[in-house]
Amino acid sequence: MKLNYKTLGEGDPLIILHGLFGMLDNWQSISKKFAEHYQVYLIDQRNHGKSPHEDLIDYPSMAEDLYDFMFDHDIDQANILGHSMGGKTVMHFAHLYPEKVRRLIIVDIAPRAYKGSHHDIFEALYNVDLNLVETRTDAEQMIGQRIGEVEVRSFLLKNLKRKKEGGFEWKMNLHAIYRHYQDILIPLEAEIPFVSPSLFIRGERSNYILEEDFSLIKDQFPEAEIITIDEAGHWVHADAPEELFNVVHNFLQK
Repeated sequence: MKLNYKTLGEGDPLIILHGLFGMLDNWQSISKKFAEHYQVYLIDQRNHGKSPHEDLIDYPSMAEDLYDFMFDHDIDQANILGHSMGGKTVMHFAHLYPEKVRRLIIVDIAPRAYKGSHHDIFEALYNVDLNLVETRTDAEQMIGQRIGEVEVRSFLLKNLKRKKEGGFEWKMNLHAIYRHYQDILIPLEAEIPFVSPSLFIRGERSNYILEEDFSLIKDQFPEAEIITIDEAGHWVHADAPEELFNVVHNFLQK
């Protein structure tokens, strides 16, 4: 699995993994700030962005993708940041390969099971008849029949690309993601805790990391700091990029 990636800056490696339905472009703006201090690797996870499509998508497979990426790029150890689904990927990776992780940053996700909250998004995406889409506006109107929030529609439409021969297609492997959606919601288990420095960041307006999750986080990541960023929702990097940068940079510089 040769993942699509982009690299910026110089210094200690910082690898960033996006969340469900996302891609590396979602983190590009804040990564320019990180690139003033680190060599940043932005990665499209499998079945997302420009990375290859595979039938399987779960945390063991995505963790192995990350291991192979580090091997291919001669990265012995890195600071690794993951958001949402990407956060669970790097948590699983840290349990499997703790020696590969210098410091771990998890953005707005806990290692617990989650109830599915993306059914409206799946309905909206499957409501888009790509055979009838002539412009991006056509697709936005179809998505808008299910999704009212402009920000969510814009986020999803980043996955739409024009084909060379005409027409549009999804960058992501929508069918594989839908088939394996339950594998993305599962809890993570760890036989041995990850004892290197960890930082969990939650958005004040998000319900992805609750106070009752703190004990589970500490069980699996006993050295974890847990920080809340005011006025931020689940997409912390979009809602409060300056605050997120400062929190992560200060943690990495300790």
